[in-house]
Amino acid sequence: MSIETTGRYLVLLPDEDLGAGIQALSSATGIQGVARAADFEDHAFTTEELDSPNASVFDDLGVAVVPLDPDQAQSVRASAAASSNVLAIQPERVVYALGQGLSGEYLRGYRDATNHLYEQAEPDQAMQAARTRKGEPVEFKDCKNTWGLQATKVVDTSYSGLGIRIAVLDTGLDLNHPDFAGRMIRSRSFIRGEDVQDGNGHGTHCIGTACGPMDPPTLPRYGVAYNAEIYAGKVLSNRGSGSDSGILAGIEWAVNNNCAVISMSLGAPTQPGDTYSPIYERVGHRALKRGSLIIAAAGNESRRDRGEIKPVGYPANAPSLMAVGALDNKLQMGFFSNSSINLDGGQVDIAAPGVDVYSTWPMPERYNTISGTSMATPHVAGIAALYAEATGARGMELWAWLMRDAQRMVLPGTDVGIGLAQAPLF
Repeated sequence: MSIETTGRYLVLLPDEDLGAGIQALSSATGIQGVARAADFEDHAFTTEELDSPNASVFDDLGVAVVPLDPDQAQSVRASAAASSNVLAIQPERVVYALGQGLSGEYLRGYRDATNHLYEQAEPDQAMQAARTRKGEPVEFKDCKNTWGLQATKVVDTSYSGLGIRIAVLDTGLDLNHPDFAGRMIRSRSFIRGEDVQDGNGHGTHCIGTACGPMDPPTLPRYGVAYNAEIYAGKVLSNRGSGSDSGILAGIEWAVNNNCAVISMSLGAPTQPGDTYSPIYERVGHRALKRGSLIIAAAGNESRRDRGEIKPVGYPANAPSLMAVGALDNKLQMGFFSNSSINLDGGQVDIAAPGVDVYSTWPMPERYNTISGTSMATPHVAGIAALYAEATGARGMELWAWLMRDAQRMVLPGTDVGIGLAQAPLF
């Protein structure tokens, strides 16, 4: 499987002296036109600037996106090897929405039983684990709430994400959807020629799961952090594809706007033996230092019913991004959900409901049920916002709360990480 690239490159610069890094990049390439996100409102590049022949520098992330010919790219690699002013270089990749085409009808019936039980499980967790191991169904009987909200205990929490900003970087949002009427929504498109209005559906579905209302006009309730402030960043086109520059632009915008949680249900496949991107690893680390936790989908390339299990995708395989695996309503692995195969990065950190997930869809359809690690990711993002409200935690401390309270499972940690994400009940 070949890697799809755009012909441009990502260059990692030192955050301690960004100016020196920009100068080193200019010296290595001869490119003098440099645009900086800090010079734009909200650190948000225009789409025209992102597509220009200039170098685009994301100040908060310390990354430049640059069009380079082979000789220029080699010169930058030599500069990275010789000095500390250029830290890494990699081709810019094409990425996709994760979850399209995985319909509920197609996914029903798959089960992946295993008999490994995590140590120190609580009694109710141990009972549920025993049921799962024996193949007995886990019952979610509350028809007023989706099974995902029941499994993650969102229905039992007193928190709503009040005052917390969640950025969902995806295909945008149906800004006219009645379920979001009256909500605090800020939006920005990083796709040239397309506004934020979601012509795909994937982004509207993910935002619905993370931030949908407490009392939707039609049951069941499907949204987690119903009082959170929504930041809808369109980094994928209406066809469901985008590139690293759009993603980085969205992250820069979200970090600059103090979003506690950044949800990314997007990516590209990796292969066994691949390492993580040092650039996304540093981006995730820098975002955490600024108080923004990036939560990303682990990917859908596995076909467990055929014995094919694939590694966590890009960019979720960077250790400083929280990678999310997908579970079905029997608390078994979604057969498409990727796993912790690559030792050098690529770990699944946590799991959440990702099969037959009901949420919002662009009008007039209004709602839809689809599957993917894309659907699991906004469950965790919404729950992260609940913890941010409950504890005041940000960055790595917020990560720690999610890991501390996750429900341990019978499934292997390589598939579900620490376990099933749980809402705060204290």
